[in-house]
Amino acid sequence: MIELSRIYKTFNPGKATEVTALRDVSLVVPKGEFLVVVGANGSGKSTLLNVIAGADAASSGSVRLHGHDVTRLPEYRRSRWVARVFQNPLSGTAPSLSILDNFRLAALRTGNRGLSIGLNEAFRRLVGDRIAVLGMGLESKLDQPMGALSGGQRQALTLLMSVMAPTDVLLLDEPTAALDPRSSRLVMDTANQLIREYGLTAVLITHNLKDAYQFGTRLIQMVEGSIQRDLDGRARSQLIAADLLDWFG
Repeated sequence: MIELSRIYKTFNPGKATEVTALRDVSLVVPKGEFLVVVGANGSGKSTLLNVIAGADAASSGSVRLHGHDVTRLPEYRRSRWVARVFQNPLSGTAPSLSILDNFRLAALRTGNRGLSIGLNEAFRRLVGDRIAVLGMGLESKLDQPMGALSGGQRQALTLLMSVMAPTDVLLLDEPTAALDPRSSRLVMDTANQLIREYGLTAVLITHNLKDAYQFGTRLIQMVEGSIQRDLDGRARSQLIAADLLDWFG
């Protein structure tokens, strides 16, 4: 569960460049909910995600993750609960390391980095089996450098890496923005499957209105740092694609 209470975020306070990116935002995302966030540039979407992740500290208000007050915790201290996939497929992986090495690092993200996970045959089989579901043939190329892969391949693998260690919250930061349509579909289908399979609480920010319409169980629109619309349940199911276009008309 994600709980935001009366969040404000102001950049450069007291200066000529002062900008208030979030204005009194309160939001509860129950465990297992897949929340999609849309909004124009500058509406506060990315700042909202950064405040949840801990990349940006809230100016005021509180942040709780699965009952834990994390308001003052930095990003790395929240990694025991939060995994994140970035817009840029080059982010979140080590390009010079092999696919297998990257998965090992992902598996060590939340635990002791000492003895528990080695590059033995059992771990190789585990990674191979997980990658095989993508249908890309990469399960036979585990020693290939991550940097040699296409953006779509890296983004799909990053999603799988996000659940290599136990996690509760998955943050998706425009994960298909830099991808072609075919790769975008694979990434979104993979994300949707993982969210359901692992019962993750997920937040997706996107400019892709087709994805916003097709995915998620709840949809919010942000305008000038505030939540303008919040649709779930029946209201979300009755939404039609033309409604989303009207929001930005």
